Amino acid sequence: MVQSDNGRGNRFLVSPAFLGGKIMRLDKYLKVSRLIKRRTVANEACDAGRVLVNDKPAKASVQVKTGDTVEIQFGSRNVKVEVLEVKETVKKDEVESMFRYI
Repeated sequence: MVQSDNGRGNRFLVSPAFLGGKIMRLDKYLKVSRLIKRRTVANEACDAGRVLVNDKPAKASVQVKTGDTVEIQFGSRNVKVEVLEVKETVKKDEVESMFRYI
């Protein structure tokens, strides 16, 4: 949620999706971006505390948006990416446009 002002001094919370930014559940993003092969495996990784979003442990239901950083621990190897784009579906050839390795 983002705090916004309507110009009359009233403040309220607005979803980033309402402001034009796309958001998606973390487990679905990991699957669509092919960082993790299956959504159930993404859920298990989140439940085990092996996934961080913006340097905080994240549940599978956390909403990710453009600009977020996602870090996944695969055994002894860590993969850290920046979310560049959020799409519902993506072709295998275009998957690298969704994130950038950090």
